[in-house]
Amino acid sequence: MHLVSDLWLPIVLSGVAVFIVSSVLHMVLPIHRGDHQPVPGEPEILAAMRKQNVGPGAYMFPFPSSMKDMGSPAMLAKYNQGPVGWLTVLPNGPPAMGKSLAAWFVFSLIVSVFAGYLAMIGLAAGSPFMTVFRVTSTAAILGYAIGEIPNSVWKGVSWKTTMKFVFDGFVYGIVTGLIFATLWP
Repeated sequence: MHLVSDLWLPIVLSGVAVFIVSSVLHMVLPIHRGDHQPVPGEPEILAAMRKQNVGPGAYMFPFPSSMKDMGSPAMLAKYNQGPVGWLTVLPNGPPAMGKSLAAWFVFSLIVSVFAGYLAMIGLAAGSPFMTVFRVTSTAAILGYAIGEIPNSVWKGVSWKTTMKFVFDGFVYGIVTGLIFATLWP
């Protein structure tokens, strides 16, 4: 095997399969229903944000002006008084589900391309099913699951929520590995 294009079928099929499995995990099963909660006093907080013209972006609060400022007595007092957090603000309007689903599908294809590329450079045509499965599922798990962990490390996402997304990533990786192993030339 010489080109990733030789693996176009398992790349596309694993992308489609992950898209379908993720839809089931997020829309049919109740796994992710408790991942978010409403902020107390939502109407007042939203009114205050509108008044300040808070636009789309990623925000941190309280916000230090520099790394040195993080340890200043005034900043430490702000941290101790709280709240402390990260805030992502999206553009106004209903969530753009079509755009997000399309981006998710493209991401799934990209993970499959890299899983296929790794297998292609390390495995020969006719490699055993389990060998192909181990290589491609591991690569896909790295792409889907491990990147979720920094959200708990740095952004305060609960470990319970992160572990649910890591579980999802393991499922997606196994699906990817099964498809590549089944269709390996």
